[in-house]
Amino acid sequence: MKDAIITARRLAKSYAADGVQTHVLGSVDLDIYEGDFTTVMGPSGSGKSTLLYCLSGMDAPTSGDVLFAGCSIAGASERELADLRAQSFGFVFQAAHLVSNLTLFENIAVPGYLKRGRSVADTRARAQELLERMGLSDVAAHLPSQSSGGQQQRCAVARAVVNDPAIVFADEPTGALNQANSREVLALLSELNAHGQTVLMVTHDVKSAVRGNRVLYFEDGGVRGELALPVWDATRADDAAYVRDREAQANAWLTSLSW
Repeated sequence: MKDAIITARRLAKSYAADGVQTHVLGSVDLDIYEGDFTTVMGPSGSGKSTLLYCLSGMDAPTSGDVLFAGCSIAGASERELADLRAQSFGFVFQAAHLVSNLTLFENIAVPGYLKRGRSVADTRARAQELLERMGLSDVAAHLPSQSSGGQQQRCAVARAVVNDPAIVFADEPTGALNQANSREVLALLSELNAHGQTVLMVTHDVKSAVRGNRVLYFEDGGVRGELALPVWDATRADDAAYVRDREAQANAWLTSLSW
């Protein structure tokens, strides 16, 4: 049986605005397993992104607990959470959020300098390795403004894994990309997962969701269903029948949940 790397127990999140209390997460119990590619789907406003932010320590739950590798992070200080995110978590968002006055190489390398026990030389070597792996070697010296949207998002993926995090959190990472660039970014995340990287991705897109081996359906602040799929076979990414079959399974399951 796989080990849980992230665990939520009775996780709840609510906001108060103008005297109105809005409940976004309602007593969620959830395990994210090491080595899995878990995707989360659900209607807009269902709490998918809030779930991801609470699990990653980017947002504090109203109640309940989050455990990372068995240790509670729900009550950690901002300093402790910042260190945890720097050492153990990677993040990819819908927008690349690159530093505009740094080159693509520098954007990848800078977070690596925070990794404890790693020299500057080793960090630069790791950044160079990722540039090559992400197909960015030719534009390493470019600023984000000189790069395409797809190149920027590939850079964001490289930045997310430069510290070899225990888990990568991805929030709609292909939401602002065209179809070709979306496929590239998903292929990179799948490749990372094939090498053991744990990935938790929020998406509204079935084509993206079926890259995962575990799909969760999130609605009204809680997990309402779960679909298990075989691990994505990258060698069959261009096999239309293979992709169509996975999407058909997911669509049938979503229909059963009134998606």
